[in-house]
Amino acid sequence: MRYLDLPDTARISRLGLGTWQFGSREWGYGGEYADSHAAKIVHRALDLGVTLIDTAEIYGTGKSERIVGKALTGRRDEAYVATKYMPLLPSTGLVEKHGRASRDRLDIDRIDLYQVHQANPITPDTVLMAGMETLQDDGVVRDVGVSNYDLRRWRVAEAALGRRVLSNQVSYSLVDREPEAELLPYAQEKDRVVIAYSPLAMGFLSAKYDESNRPSGAVRKTNPLFLPDNLRAARPLFDVLRDVASRHDAKPAQVALAWLLHQPNVVVIPGASSVEQLEGNVEAAELDLTADEATELRAAAEAFHPVTGKAAVPGVLRNLRS
Repeated sequence: MRYLDLPDTARISRLGLGTWQFGSREWGYGGEYADSHAAKIVHRALDLGVTLIDTAEIYGTGKSERIVGKALTGRRDEAYVATKYMPLLPSTGLVEKHGRASRDRLDIDRIDLYQVHQANPITPDTVLMAGMETLQDDGVVRDVGVSNYDLRRWRVAEAALGRRVLSNQVSYSLVDREPEAELLPYAQEKDRVVIAYSPLAMGFLSAKYDESNRPSGAVRKTNPLFLPDNLRAARPLFDVLRDVASRHDAKPAQVALAWLLHQPNVVVIPGASSVEQLEGNVEAAELDLTADEATELRAAAEAFHPVTGKAAVPGVLRNLRS
């Protein structure tokens, strides 16, 4: 495992574990997964040197936090625990209340990274960060982060807090490279972190799906990437992923993760449906792509132009009915 090397920062693994699927019915993993497999995945992650465990209060309406907390019993010091507050009706007092509630569900002494889950279009960050400041001062929270913020709001949040906002958790993958325009340069300049969620684009970059073999889960059915036309258009990208993977005796998903880890100041938080999948993800942290391979992958991704937005709505609706 490899770790971030940033000043005044705890030991954060560059590959973490995302736990949206812990206790969340929409992934379709079932009760046995939540009650047994999830804890085994957390334990194995810690065994392999993964420290960053990311959850949120809205994942399974708190169930994910409870599963993570229970799994960390006796191993708390091995983890850097991140969770998130959803600012639906935010106020300074609510930020504090929700932060303490998340800490209690996790059953830990302190949340290592407490993140604002979404930028609220109405409530200014001065309100949110006042609550974060109190949580930090009271020892409930170590580091503050944001999620799904653009660069302007990230800077505003830092100014409001008067301290660093360590991280910004955003969708980032080979097929979603928007963070590279502004967020990555800022992170590299200021010793901040971009946390890449959905680094495999919900499994799209595993290259195991095609137009005749599409995923059945509700979450992926709503993702336009899995429309038949997009899976067909992605064949050249999948071919490059497979080709690079063959050179390293690896899998396409591992190559897609390694490509992200090739970028400075980036950590990735893929989910895992099994211990075996987790182990495969962790192996990606040790996969060194050449500069030419990284360029080859980027070129293939830039040549892929999926149907998205309003144009994809009819296809998504057909997906949901099928």
